[in-house]
Amino acid sequence: MGFPTGLTDEPRKSLLCKARGIGSSALRLKGVSLFRETEKAPKPEFVYSAPQVNINPFTPDSLEIQTSAGLCRRRKRPHLNDSCGEDLEGSDGEMEDEDLRPAKRITITESNMKSRYATEFHELEKIGSGEFGSVFKCVKRLDGCVYAIKRSKKPLAGSVDEQNALREVYAHAVLGQHQHVVRYYSAWAEDDHMLIQNEYCNGGSLADAIRENYRSMQYFSEPDLKDLLLQVARGLKYIHSMSLVHMDIKPSNIFISRSTVPNSAVEEGDDEDWGSKKVVYKIGDLGHVTRVSSPQVEEGDSRFLANEVLQEDYRYLPKADIFALALMVWCAAGAEPLSSNGDQWHDIRQGKLPPVPQLLSQEFIELIKLMISPDPEKRPSSVALVKHPVLLSASRKSAEQLRIELNAEKFKNALLQKELKKAQIAKAAAEERALFPDRMTTRSTTQSSRTTRLIGKKMNRSLSLTIY
Repeated sequence: MGFPTGLTDEPRKSLLCKARGIGSSALRLKGVSLFRETEKAPKPEFVYSAPQVNINPFTPDSLEIQTSAGLCRRRKRPHLNDSCGEDLEGSDGEMEDEDLRPAKRITITESNMKSRYATEFHELEKIGSGEFGSVFKCVKRLDGCVYAIKRSKKPLAGSVDEQNALREVYAHAVLGQHQHVVRYYSAWAEDDHMLIQNEYCNGGSLADAIRENYRSMQYFSEPDLKDLLLQVARGLKYIHSMSLVHMDIKPSNIFISRSTVPNSAVEEGDDEDWGSKKVVYKIGDLGHVTRVSSPQVEEGDSRFLANEVLQEDYRYLPKADIFALALMVWCAAGAEPLSSNGDQWHDIRQGKLPPVPQLLSQEFIELIKLMISPDPEKRPSSVALVKHPVLLSASRKSAEQLRIELNAEKFKNALLQKELKKAQIAKAAAEERALFPDRMTTRSTTQSSRTTRLIGKKMNRSLSLTIY
């Protein structure tokens, strides 16, 4: 049976064909005229149009996504007749290795859209500014929640900063699922500027807290320093487990969330009850993130940069994060602002710590010195750091102390309950004597008689024998 009379458009397609996306939107026909089923149609030449998507280089399944999205040129096979009744160039999904070609990357300009920022968000205030751009505290009009939105300072399209901006988006998308990494929500481009919607941390940055400490001459205590070190180390452990490195750990890139973390968020193997915490530290600003293997290193702040990275020795990149973490914690301890060069810079790279205005335990100082060892192999890994006895002993001691205090309060409460019960019984007895004195006298006599009979029962009775 031919097509219905009067049908002039292209032949109807089954739902299966439509689901496969075969049509003018995905395939372009060259030199093919309309024909009836009884007529022999010329072989159509199909030109495949690949979807325009970016491939995230930080995901382990990048090639798989690239393949499944049809971003690789398929090997040509003889023409086959498709089950939908259309002649298609056959493809069984096999590809020639030499034909694997990455898709063209979408530029900032190509992904531009109307002002989503003004439409979806209400700007409250500017909360920060850095080398890349400015950060604004905003309320999303739809859900009423507060977010931090980072906007590039200058247009990125075609600039050297465009790749760095995309790298930050890629890293946020991959790493935004940990309690010690700032959560990522979305990113888009407007007017050739990149905008990134992230979690809002209501405690500001660690750099803000350190500056306030300098002004007030009050510094992080040793338990607080250990807590800071342990939390950020857990964030680095997560990043390193993804075969990535941060490469820009410093106070301004650590953000503070002053809220409790539910007990369900406790990591397996952690001894600490995170439900009792009031301050959570989160790693942010992922613009320098790179792979451990085949890295593309963009050097971060020179004040926190390990010497081997400066010498372009990239064999121990995770240990460079450990080096920067140690110096960041030392700044929180009250050390003077670090220099970008000079004698102090070289002394630190030789394992010498600058003085701090407080007394710290020798075991904690030795741990910090180990983390800045000139030999990166001697520095502890993030995995070893979160299990280090200096850090875990403090958390265990704190938890044990809380348990001791809780048990003491329970014991005091039990004693008070006992005393209260005694007082209530005595009060009830006194009130009854005052209201019913006669009854109390009768009750007293009865009780005395019962006591006498009770005593009599326990006495030896005399035996008498009567002989008839």
